[in-house]
Amino acid sequence: MEYVYAALILNETEEEINEENITAVLEAAGVDVEESRVKALVAALEDVDIEEAIETAAAAPAPAAGGAGGEVETADDDDEEEAAEEEAADEDEDEDEDADGEGLGALFG
Repeated sequence: MEYVYAALILNETEEEINEENITAVLEAAGVDVEESRVKALVAALEDVDIEEAIETAAAAPAPAAGGAGGEVETADDDDEEEAAEEEAADEDEDEDEDADGEGLGALFG
């Protein structure tokens, strides 16, 4: 994340976003700079208008708040539901395996 912050700082100060400047900002902040990450960031931002990206992100609608007793489903809720479904599926598989074992035990006495 600090790499992106360095690019934002350079953008805000109207400095060129290049490998040398990003490295300088990161080193000034005491970050152990990885050259490959700096190169990747510079390449990724090559054709990006950062101001436009910031405005687009700021204009995005905020998540709706739950009101009037309504429940808002969030990503965390989805994750919890998926985890519960997987756990139920695992339990079903375990029960099937147990049932199979009982059947074989009955065959061999």
